[in-house]
Amino acid sequence: MSIHIHVTAWVLTLVLFFIAFGLQKAGKEKGQKIVHMILRLFYLITFATGGMFVHYLLSSYLVETILKVLSGILVIGFMEMVLVRTKKGKTTTVFWILFLVSLISVLYLGYSLPM
Repeated sequence: MSIHIHVTAWVLTLVLFFIAFGLQKAGKEKGQKIVHMILRLFYLITFATGGMFVHYLLSSYLVETILKVLSGILVIGFMEMVLVRTKKGKTTTVFWILFLVSLISVLYLGYSLPM
């Protein structure tokens, strides 16, 4: 399997996240709900495609691989928290910061580990 599938899944996940957030801010509830459900499907696709690479990297880069997996899970979790808390009208500043930190972490680890 090619790493390009995983990268494409991440890019589409991020694009869908920002579309869902924009629709939510624009007050388009029905469209946001549809995009949010598609986004949740892409969470699973991203997780599954990433899982296919874990066995390859664990043998050589144990700590880095575990940190990358945890960072990726955190990115997905913080995206979900931003959308849900925004929908409920709660503050999201902390979750945006945590999202950005974990996204930078996963990108750094993703491109620093050789494939």
